[in-house]
Amino acid sequence: MQEHHERPSWDDYFMEVAHTIAKRATCDRGRSGCVIARDRQLLVTGYVGSPMGFAHCDEVGHQLKQVVHEDGTTTTHCVRTVHAEQNAICQAAKLGVSIRGATLYCRMTPCRVCAMLIINCGIARVVCERRYHAGAESEAMFQQAGVQLEYKCDEVQQYDNQ
Repeated sequence: MQEHHERPSWDDYFMEVAHTIAKRATCDRGRSGCVIARDRQLLVTGYVGSPMGFAHCDEVGHQLKQVVHEDGTTTTHCVRTVHAEQNAICQAAKLGVSIRGATLYCRMTPCRVCAMLIINCGIARVVCERRYHAGAESEAMFQQAGVQLEYKCDEVQQYDNQ
């Protein structure tokens, strides 16, 4: 009996590509990749890594900063790297590729800075695999800006030193 082949949805397809892109990431805390697509066409990709020519977390360790939020909670962030979403947006700028009206696929809710860049680039939709533990502010920003936000899985992404 022949096995039934089920084609992935476009969202699942692009998320799977983002997983492959993530294999190039150089920070084990947020080893993630990003894909920006429009009209079922992959436009650009990005992954977590240090700026070109700089040492990577995998080579020299993390550069951790603590952030104290208005509600008194504290979160820890690695600031050695450029986020996958930021690198994908930079790639679009370097190549002269318009990402207006596109969909961005990523591992978890983009951080506040990434959310602002996504909004200003005119990206219309963001599809995340999971939630980011400090993503409520980004969710509110996307809602205010009219950027559609969807999750494949409704749980928080877990990693060391959250």
